[in-house]
Amino acid sequence: MTASTSWLSGAARKLQTGRDVTSLFVKTEAMIPMRDGVRLHTEIFIPKKSRVALPFIFIRTPYGITDDKGHNSYFDGLIRELVDEGYVFVFQDIRGRYKSEGQFVMFRPPRGGNEKIDEGTDTYDTIEWLLKNVAHNNGRVGIMGGSYGGWLAVMAMLDPHPALKAAAEQASPADQFLGDDFHHNGAFRLSYGFEYSSRMESSKIQFHFAFDISDAFEWYLRLGALSNVNEKYFHANIPTWNDFEEHPNYDEFWRRQAVAPYLVKPTVPNLNVAGWWDQEDFYGPIKIYETLEKNDTRHLNYLVSGPWNHGGWAHGTGRSLGKIDFDSDTATYYREKVQAPWFAYWLKDRGPLTQPEALAFQTGSNKWASYEEWPPLHNITNPKLYFHSGGRLSFDPPDAGDGEGFDSYISDPAHLVP
Repeated sequence: MTASTSWLSGAARKLQTGRDVTSLFVKTEAMIPMRDGVRLHTEIFIPKKSRVALPFIFIRTPYGITDDKGHNSYFDGLIRELVDEGYVFVFQDIRGRYKSEGQFVMFRPPRGGNEKIDEGTDTYDTIEWLLKNVAHNNGRVGIMGGSYGGWLAVMAMLDPHPALKAAAEQASPADQFLGDDFHHNGAFRLSYGFEYSSRMESSKIQFHFAFDISDAFEWYLRLGALSNVNEKYFHANIPTWNDFEEHPNYDEFWRRQAVAPYLVKPTVPNLNVAGWWDQEDFYGPIKIYETLEKNDTRHLNYLVSGPWNHGGWAHGTGRSLGKIDFDSDTATYYREKVQAPWFAYWLKDRGPLTQPEALAFQTGSNKWASYEEWPPLHNITNPKLYFHSGGRLSFDPPDAGDGEGFDSYISDPAHLVP
């Protein structure tokens, strides 16, 4: 691999001083046609001072590209450490969201039967358009995104465009019944399911349900049976909520939405990113890595897991979570030392690639550790935790003289947290 120099001196300095780095780019907007004629709203940021052909960093989202003031938060977070490296950044509203045409379908399943389009074909068609219509590109594309955006990156890898050379799937859901978002191990997450489906399917932009009392927990207690949601509020107009009611068990509907059956083997180098305390999608990236690893004969499948909640790697420093201090800026480290070299290697021939098979942050020792396989099989101890009276856990087993100690509590569905 050959080394290349930074294309833009001073960009990182502008980032550190808080200046608007979008001024370093020429921004264009396009309505890119898909194979079925639907056009998707896309914003393209081309560096003003680029002197060589550059690759694309592509991010697709259902959440809107800019805020009401036209500010793009990706430049403050997820791609912050990539600005100085030299890329054409592309952001796209997915089908049916914000300024894009077409019908939005929540987590649209991959094509089957007579269906002509899915999120993968929309990605493919967009890449084809970019290669033909954006001058001075080097013919390579990297895709990235977190949560829903991570799932979109996975969809892009199922039948990838030949120019798609690298991906960073971050906290993608893998199974919405068994482990991600709407259900955790089959347990329905009422407030999450209600508010998220309302947020995404009430209009083309994000909608926030107006609760008539400040205590949402009390509101859900008063709601009563789940059938009251459609009777009183949604009136069968929110498709995802209708799916919740019609498919309370793990049936073919949920199995078709799960991504594991579609992941035969890695087709694109992929960095699976997870957060130890991700309240939404820890199951997803681990399951995707595990599934792809079974047939990873070309060594394209990697894993990173850090001390983050949902999206914690994408914004801020990652120095702490609540009152827990990790002794270093873990999110900055990921974006600067992992994500930036990852895309530089695959998209710009800058190397060598030193990414280990698995990179995990060890909480407690507060250090990053590299592993040749995941889960690790060597030099690992598995200590046991024991229950003790008084609500305590200990690595020490109870003494024989402790007797049959126990704790008790009252379980009341109307007062779940006394």
